[in-house]
Parts: sequence; structure tokens; C-alpha cells
Amino acid sequence: MIQFENISASYDGKTKVIEEITFSINQPAIIGIIGPNGAGKSTFIKAALHLISSTGTTLMDGQPLKEVQKQIAYVEQKTAIDHTFPITVKECVSLGLYPGKKMLQRLTKQDWEKVAQALDLVQMSEFSERQIGELSGGQFQRVLIARSFVQEAQYIFLDEPFVGIDATSEGIIMTILRKLQAAGKTIFIVHHDLSKVDTYFDEVVILNHQLIAYGPVATTFTERNLRQAFGDSIFVKGEVAND
Repeated sequence: MIQFENISASYDGKTKVIEEITFSINQPAIIGIIGPNGAGKSTFIKAALHLISSTGTTLMDGQPLKEVQKQIAYVEQKTAIDHTFPITVKECVSLGLYPGKKMLQRLTKQDWEKVAQALDLVQMSEFSERQIGELSGGQFQRVLIARSFVQEAQYIFLDEPFVGIDATSEGIIMTILRKLQAAGKTIFIVHHDLSKVDTYFDEVVILNHQLIAYGPVATTFTERNLRQAFGDSIFVKGEVAND
């Protein structure tokens, strides 16, 4: 179970980007976080994980965030990551193992076997020795998913993982995430393509600086809630227009 209680954040100390967001997840699920541009979707994740200055509390299985950091995997937007850093694909994936290591502790043969298994899961084994700068956007995103997989985290947060990637990679990633959810993981995805909400997510969080609605997609992804978050312009001839 994960609980978000009164999560708020401000970048200038005055205007709150997100304000008093409270909800909880009681079982493994894939949760979409949607809202208009600038609504605070990415800010919410960073605030909830204490990656930026914020107020409020995040509890995981009743424990404060600082007590369960190893159970959390966060994959930020690809644009925030330096693709030119001289590191191979398998080395990038291996970074997910270090939260469970002591300082200066070396990786074992078993650790590298985990890396190989993760790369096989995301269909990137043949690229293990490649530099990350040689990968396409979709390939690199799959590597980042593999990195979170070897961490064996219970809660996975993905910030816009499908932006700028090919349809094949997107399909592979969603298949992987479904397997992880079936294995008991809870996965949060900041997402902008409203046409995929029905098929991708079990539950949805709708934000516009404040929490508009949260719950199962069938009962929450409604015209009323979307109009409240996006305004009337989100509907074109009775259909949802992509953000």
C-alpha cells in the first residue's frame, strides 16, 4: 500500500505547482497520471519522492519514505539524462543494483546475471556492449526499464516513458509493465496520450495543480472529470482530443 498525504510543492516559494494532493493505492496496479501541460504531473512525482522541496507525507506499507528507499525505482524523462555519458548498456542497467550495495562493494557474477536477465526481458541483450549514446529513443527507454527491474523495487515511477519512442518499443514496454504488475509491482506513469488511457492503465490520477479525481479508469476517466481538468477544448465533436 502506498499513501500520498497532502503533497504540495512550489518552485518559487509562493505559487504552488501542486497543492494538497492526497490519495492511496491499496493493491498492485498500473496507474496513469494525466492532466494538461503544466498541471504538475512530473512535479507531483518528484515531490512525493522528496526529489524536490515539498511538503506532505508519502508512506509505503505504513513506513516513511526514507525507510524504504530501496523499494522505489524512478525513471525520469529521457531529456533529463545525458546520453553522451561514456557507459555501456549493461553498465547502465547495473546502476540499478547499487542501492542494495555497500559503499565500494563490487558487483558479483550473480549481479551480472541479473543484468543479463533484465536485458533479455526488454529484448536488448544484443546491445549489451553498445554505448548508450548509440541507442534510439525507444531502445534507451527499454534500458532504463531494465535498470529499474534489476533494482527489484516494489514501486516504479516512470515520467513520460513513451515520449519520442517507436510503437514497437512502446508495445514491448507495456508488455513488460503488465508482467511486473502481475508479479505484485505498483507502477505510476506520467502520460499525455489520452487515447491510450483505457487500454494502458488500471487506475488513473487526474491532476491540474490539485487532484481532480482518482480511481479505476472505468469510473474516473469520464467526460466530467476531463472537462474539469482540461476544459471544454479537450473534446472535439464529442471525442477526446490528445493533449
